[in-house]
Amino acid sequence: MTTAAHRPATLEDVARVAGVSRSTASRVIAGTGFASPAARELVAAAVDQLGYVPNPAARALVRGGGVRMVVAVLGASAAVLDDPYVHQVVGSAARVCTPAGVGVALHWLPLGDPGGLARLDDRSVCGVILVNTTEELLESVPRSLRGRVVSIGVGSASVPSFDVDNVAGSEAVLRHLYATGRRRIAMVAGPRWLPCAQRPVETYRRLMRQAGMPERVLPGDFTAACGRAAADVALRQWPDVDAIYAISDDTALGVIAGLRDAGVRVPGDVAVAGFDDIPLAGLTAPALTTASHPVGRIAAAAATALLDGRPAAPVTLFPSALVARASA
Repeated sequence: MTTAAHRPATLEDVARVAGVSRSTASRVIAGTGFASPAARELVAAAVDQLGYVPNPAARALVRGGGVRMVVAVLGASAAVLDDPYVHQVVGSAARVCTPAGVGVALHWLPLGDPGGLARLDDRSVCGVILVNTTEELLESVPRSLRGRVVSIGVGSASVPSFDVDNVAGSEAVLRHLYATGRRRIAMVAGPRWLPCAQRPVETYRRLMRQAGMPERVLPGDFTAACGRAAADVALRQWPDVDAIYAISDDTALGVIAGLRDAGVRVPGDVAVAGFDDIPLAGLTAPALTTASHPVGRIAAAAATALLDGRPAAPVTLFPSALVARASA
């Protein structure tokens, strides 16, 4: 029941019916601090009688824990907010936060202006998940936010990292291409400013050197448009290319489109592989060979660490494995 026809019971109502102070009622309901067994029984009875439902958002504010978690994404333009990868991070964080009464907000941090993090330092923010993290961004984390920030990507001594092992994933894809007879493999990289995007490039160069194969790296930005353009460049620059590995499935799908535009068969003439294993990867024709990237699990772990408020390991690395399909 409620105390009136048009409003739910409040904490003050519970305290009044139980005959205890508001602070005592709050401690009993929140499960924090001291309260006598008699007071606990009285409050519990009042909660049952009134049908009182605690407002988790209000409780979080009282505790100073914040009522929203922010996914802060670094990018050259606001277009980064439309990235399906970012949407996965937000959705997975929301699944963790909603039961706790915490909302999730998306925030763009313009590249070259990481000072925007300071604007997120307010009482309503329980934590910040950084996406597309750079060393410069990590250095700009305000001291007052430390302990409330985690990173999906590179981390620091004060910012725990939750990341995919894209070195192992990239190596698995490249070894698969080699095992299927490809010897002139080009690569479409990610943004030069993004540290985590450089690890697959280093892996590619290492494996090409070990196998005595030529290194052919093209710049990229994780978009399909870039992949389409890269396919054209690769065919003109290296007519003998027999495989292209892109470190983003979106880019790889763009590569396939570009090859088709040029009348090149995939995988007959040129094999194509990506990284991420997005849902569309298994639905294309040919289906895309790629490496797994458990974005949902990574984002959920990052959000859980912030909600728990306990120190996380400096680095939590999630495995990546080959997903072999028809394109390579």
